[in-house]
Amino acid sequence: MKESIVVGVVGCGYWGPNLVRNFKGLPNCHLKAMCDVSEARLKHMRSLYSDVEGLTDFDHLLNGVGVDAVVVAAPVKHHYSLAKASLLAGKHTMIEKPMASSSAECEELIEIAESKNLVLMVGHTFLYSAPVRKIVEIVQAGDIGEIRYINSRRLNLGLFQKDINVAWDLAPHDISIILHILGEMPVVVNCQGNAHVTAGIEDVTNISLSFRHKRFATIQSSWLEPRKIREMTIVGTRRMIVYDDLQPHEKIRIYDVRVERPPHYDTFADFHYSYHYGDSYIPHIKQEEPLKAECQHFLDCIEKGTKPLTGGHEGLELVRILEAASTSLKGHGAPVTFSRSKEASLPAERGHARQVVQA
Repeated sequence: MKESIVVGVVGCGYWGPNLVRNFKGLPNCHLKAMCDVSEARLKHMRSLYSDVEGLTDFDHLLNGVGVDAVVVAAPVKHHYSLAKASLLAGKHTMIEKPMASSSAECEELIEIAESKNLVLMVGHTFLYSAPVRKIVEIVQAGDIGEIRYINSRRLNLGLFQKDINVAWDLAPHDISIILHILGEMPVVVNCQGNAHVTAGIEDVTNISLSFRHKRFATIQSSWLEPRKIREMTIVGTRRMIVYDDLQPHEKIRIYDVRVERPPHYDTFADFHYSYHYGDSYIPHIKQEEPLKAECQHFLDCIEKGTKPLTGGHEGLELVRILEAASTSLKGHGAPVTFSRSKEASLPAERGHARQVVQA
């Protein structure tokens, strides 16, 4: 094994520069090249990283500079073709979210990676963040009791995408967190939304994910909000967690509040809900850039030959949910059911979507 893993990044638009910056700063990484179709973008990137080669030819990145791994940060419509070429060239590959434009494309990428024994990883960045790791720790310890529901809002004014709607753009963050916390796939997906600015590309959507044991999650995504909001509420039988990613320091607050129904009552006069109001507290969280942890995890998986936390199967299941949401959206919110599967890849269980809209 080489002392440093040689990496190339393709796509230097919105997110690519952040990946370049992080890989450039990691000790066991040699960022050899960055690739983009825009010469203007490359010129800017070269001014920041003069020792990193700038290329417009992706084939040359794959075959001409000796990279071990490729990071794909191009628009979603190019994820599949770029990642497939990278894997076929024998390169470990990391793809930004969502993994591809369809589950069929995801399945093919997984098959190629497994056949060539290559690391395939998807950039579900929030699973590498300290607040989400802390939430999972709290939930798994049983501190909040059984989860009743999760409500998430990811709202802002822009950035409008041309090839995907707001659900495919913003909701992957929330879906990945919810699946990671609950450890299972939903049984039903509903989605409603509207396109107000660009015809055919919804800029406001609401997704509902129904799970077993009467648990559900709602995800509101919008490019049309006057305020930027990044908030998730997790309601348990004993306590509740509010995760506000825009807070600079106090990102998680745990509320010792709950509502309890009396176990027995003879008359309506005897029936009273019990409201418990306790203290709230803020757990200590060590601040670290999630993207840096994600990039380091990719390198560690290559070096150690281990499976990523957010591998190809995790990327596939998220795309399946997005496909189900798209089907529901076309059916004006009609439910799309997921069949149960024996091929479990989440800690508890995952399923496979049946693209069947129930009238």
